Amino acid sequence: MTDTAVNKKPYKAVGIDEAVGKALRDLREQSSKTARDLATASGVSAAMISRIESGQVSPSLSTLEALAGALEVPIVALLRETGTATADITHVKHGRGLVSTRFAGKHSHDFTALGFKRRSGLEFEALLITLDRNDDAAPPLYNGHGCLFVYVLEGEAIYSYGNQEIHLEPGDSLSLDAELRYGIKEVLSPRLRYLSVQAKAH
Repeated sequence: MTDTAVNKKPYKAVGIDEAVGKALRDLREQSSKTARDLATASGVSAAMISRIESGQVSPSLSTLEALAGALEVPIVALLRETGTATADITHVKHGRGLVSTRFAGKHSHDFTALGFKRRSGLEFEALLITLDRNDDAAPPLYNGHGCLFVYVLEGEAIYSYGNQEIHLEPGDSLSLDAELRYGIKEVLSPRLRYLSVQAKAH
């Protein structure tokens, strides 16, 4: 059996200066800025920006920092084409994930870790939580840091946040600061399933 021929362009190694220039040009155009606009915002001359974008010079770290700040992107965005920046991705198939059980006094519930990332100054965690109604043991409430997003997939519950009580139903979502006491106060349906996503500085 013969393989089907596929036309492929030969790989061309891209130099760091050229790669940084391409990223800068793409980001500048995406932000609808001219070279002169970017020069005004960053303090880097329009002529220097043009030379960087054409790959003619190697910009200093302070220049990259000024350009990234003016474009409101992290410096790593200017290095995305160089192959020197690293990034991780986690793909969890349906029904998979790290399954755990949390015990709090008489109460227990299952949760599935769908994703966890930690990078400079930031921590992110996504959990799929399943609670069964139990009149004898209330779910625990929490105090934390950062921000929390909750999305209800199945069931109904009363959610406690500070002095507020919120009735949650399928399709409802909450976005909140985690510094106030929060959590499911009461499960109203036989089962509650919801997505909890928390991001915080560390």
